[in-house]
Amino acid sequence: MNHFKYSNTNKRYHTLDYHYKNKYHTKVFKISLNAGFTCPNIDGTKGTGGCIYCSKTGSGEFAGSIEDSIETQFHKIKEMMHHKWKDGKYIAYFQARTNTYAPIKKLKEVYEPVLKYENVIGLNIATRADAITDECLTYLEDLNKRTNLTIELGLQTTNEKTSKLINRCHSLQCFQEMVKELRKRNIDIVVHIINGLPYETKEDMINTITYLNNLDIQGIKIHMLSIIKDTPLERLYNKEHFHILSKEEYIDIVINQLELLRPEIVIHRITGDPDPKELIEPTWLIKKFCVLNDIDKEMVKRDTYQGARI
Repeated sequence: MNHFKYSNTNKRYHTLDYHYKNKYHTKVFKISLNAGFTCPNIDGTKGTGGCIYCSKTGSGEFAGSIEDSIETQFHKIKEMMHHKWKDGKYIAYFQARTNTYAPIKKLKEVYEPVLKYENVIGLNIATRADAITDECLTYLEDLNKRTNLTIELGLQTTNEKTSKLINRCHSLQCFQEMVKELRKRNIDIVVHIINGLPYETKEDMINTITYLNNLDIQGIKIHMLSIIKDTPLERLYNKEHFHILSKEEYIDIVINQLELLRPEIVIHRITGDPDPKELIEPTWLIKKFCVLNDIDKEMVKRDTYQGARI
């Protein structure tokens, strides 16, 4: 019998679906949008070339097409959702690249119209800790009073050596300060991390989680490193053949990480979701539901749950 507090299924961790149903009492869909932003790590402000794993779409594989307006993207994806589920509310997710990296005037032009779409109850904005100005913080604080706002911050790892290798171009200190600034304004934060980064040990990946568990964050996205075609990461892999986690190693690490997270932290994602046509390694990632099921089975086998080792 599963007695995990934040679950209405067989899951032993705090799923996003549970969180949404509990908070909004209805089915909630995220609609991924591409507003055509760039990144301080691409345009030369902080660095060039972006993070070494980043695809041409800036991790926006499942966002709308940049060829379409935001409104067209939104309605195209909404229509697809609507065929499966007739009722539901929507959260607009600005996913590709760094979505606060523009003048406030531009941000308002992008975000404000979406809030007026029917049944939109919130915004999720993916960005970096070094791309939110003081002026932007003031605007986000205002947005947060008018809608359900979540800021998604990429961290990936707390290991500064790895951070340099993957070309993150911002420090852990910068990340920590931005978490404080956002929480001062009562803005919810979801942090992205990547397991299996080149040369990282299991201990490194556990350290990242231990660090995050001590911060005031509301959610986390756990990704497995994807080696995508035509990225600096692919070139590094071809040259150095660093170790890629097996599915079993990944599951073991994720379960260890979940055990060290406060149960109230929402797990927004627990595996990667790469485009199969672009993926080089690991090929086991393509069977996403197998990975999810195997995590569930192994947690039952170990009789463990999120927060078990805190």
